[in-house]
Amino acid sequence: MKIPPVKGTRDFYPQDMAVRNWIIDGWKRVSLRNGFEEYDGPIFEYLQMFQIKSGDEIAEQLFSLKDRGDRDLALRPEITPTLARMVNQRISSLPMPIKWFSVPRLFRAERPQKGRLREFFQWNVDIIGVDDVLADAETIFCALDYLREAGLTPDDIVVKISSRKMLAVVLQAIGVAEGELDALYAVLDKRNKLADEAFEEMLQKQLPDTAKRQKVLELMSAETVEEIGSMFGRQEAFDELVTLMKWLDEMGVGSYCKFDPGIVRGLAYYTGIVYEIYDKESELRAIGGGGRYDDLLKQFGGPAVPATGFGIGDCVLGILLEEKGLLKPKTKEPDYFVACVDENYKGSAVEIAVQLRSRGYVAGFSYKAGKLGKQLKEASQQNAKKCIIIGEEFNNNQLVVKDMATSEQETIEVDKFFAELKP
Repeated sequence: MKIPPVKGTRDFYPQDMAVRNWIIDGWKRVSLRNGFEEYDGPIFEYLQMFQIKSGDEIAEQLFSLKDRGDRDLALRPEITPTLARMVNQRISSLPMPIKWFSVPRLFRAERPQKGRLREFFQWNVDIIGVDDVLADAETIFCALDYLREAGLTPDDIVVKISSRKMLAVVLQAIGVAEGELDALYAVLDKRNKLADEAFEEMLQKQLPDTAKRQKVLELMSAETVEEIGSMFGRQEAFDELVTLMKWLDEMGVGSYCKFDPGIVRGLAYYTGIVYEIYDKESELRAIGGGGRYDDLLKQFGGPAVPATGFGIGDCVLGILLEEKGLLKPKTKEPDYFVACVDENYKGSAVEIAVQLRSRGYVAGFSYKAGKLGKQLKEASQQNAKKCIIIGEEFNNNQLVVKDMATSEQETIEVDKFFAELKP
């Protein structure tokens, strides 16, 4: 009986692993050059830890289990709670600011669809201990530093930026009670995901007052921070957004960024600047998103410490890069393939390959001695750069080196060949 993979999961064949490694290697390279240090945590945690952040309903959205001690555990659906727990454990000894990144494998018990799977990899970048909008700008820059390096331009993607702090000020000025904000945020977060009629219907149920509802629609339609300021009066949160945009311009990525009051990030997790990254045509789900979460460490029993960060998953990103023809994974390209035309020289062929490997070269060989043409074809299929041919010449301590790209070949003494190899 053939057993298929679980729905919403992926098998990574070598060519798929090449793509996965290409994406993740890029994430790590960019993180390190932006001054972030790598961390990781356990693949499962106590269920309670995720309930603290997202409420009891989160249990339906993740893979939970009981261990042999009847403890409630869950496979991690995200790593930010783990980050908060780890920082709180050593809060007195960790130097501030903390600039960490991670590339965890995450699990969510959701209905699989395009760009959303039940298991995936996510690039997380966070700055903890900086109460300055410059930290928000730096995390956004880091995300764009990678996306720009991958070949995506302002014609391909856009970072839509808003502020939960600003929305709270404006919505309360409109007359929305503070206790009603979280429920309204959840509705506003669906604005870019629903047709206008469906969104307005949801908004009407949440906000029956016609005058208030009209003000909210005006807020959502604003295209600049200044426009909202003229509607509702200028506040500190407005200045933060203006400063953020100036920093992004100075960092050279302002052309990727756009103010959009419809970016809310539904959970009460966020406290200030929020943003989401989309393909310019908005044909895919969000590539990633993030923002400021100044209360999280306190929720996990630690002190009140400012924090900001983002997450980018590999699923939507991989789809977009493939559509744009930008995926450039490293293919299998041995430096050398050692061909043996006579069974008597098989041991020598293996020895040559082993010596090459010990010097840092990627070297393969055929498991069966035989016709040279067949082995050259095998070398070509493996994309080997050069083929070493072991034959009668080896009796005179010589071997033949063939350049697979030009078909040029030379006969050279074994000792000289290894002496001229670069370490």
